[in-house]
Amino acid sequence: MKWRLGVAGSPIEHSLTPQLHDAALAMTGFEGSSRRVELGPKDQAKLNKVMRKEFDALSITMPLKSFGVEICDEIDEVATHTQSVNSLLVRDGKLLGASTDGDGFVNALRGQFDASPEGLHVVVLGAGGAARAIVDGLVRHGVASVAVHGRNEVRVEELVARYKNVYDFSLTYRPVDLIVNTTPIAGRVEEAAVMQGVGAHTIAVDITYEPRMSAWRALHERSGCASANGLGMLAHQAALQLQWWWDVPIDAAQLLKAIS
Repeated sequence: MKWRLGVAGSPIEHSLTPQLHDAALAMTGFEGSSRRVELGPKDQAKLNKVMRKEFDALSITMPLKSFGVEICDEIDEVATHTQSVNSLLVRDGKLLGASTDGDGFVNALRGQFDASPEGLHVVVLGAGGAARAIVDGLVRHGVASVAVHGRNEVRVEELVARYKNVYDFSLTYRPVDLIVNTTPIAGRVEEAAVMQGVGAHTIAVDITYEPRMSAWRALHERSGCASANGLGMLAHQAALQLQWWWDVPIDAAQLLKAIS
């Protein structure tokens, strides 16, 4: 079988996902190719059509992750809980959906920092699809608390209501062991100082990877934090996604090398 792979979203022209797919194909010896598809928030029907006719498996990114839930015949437990999918697969005539973002983030945390989420006090900046997946992954892997700081109060309240140990920002536990920035670069206000409770002991992860060193991440490094951009999460969620597609183990560390 020659796999027809791809990634869909908007903007998509700079996505590194095809490089991850190509690296995984080389690692496994499978045949196939991967391409980018520009699909925006008004293209839900097109996503369904394109997926079923032109691809065997597809990675989807913003703003399509909630749309993916609606077009699938079946979705996995995590996608059901987060109402978000990042992976589509056609199998036995059915369109299946899964979410690997949360577990991908947790695996990146372990791989890059040798850190377990268990018992950590966490702050997540943002309350969109990426934040929902990351919070869900952290909760399932045993964090002590997550404080969500987002501008959309409705989204924050919805996220807080799902879990017993997730709170709005006013109830942040300090010191902060892990801080995660999921907000888009374009909408950020440059900060002059790190928040209270963040210090040299804190791990700071900015899930964006363009630029590789964001102003937010640089600020936290100057404060002594160990930090990372989103390339680790990207590689680790892709490894889980590819394993689901192909039912073979995929080395996330090798994928990370392919895009670093």
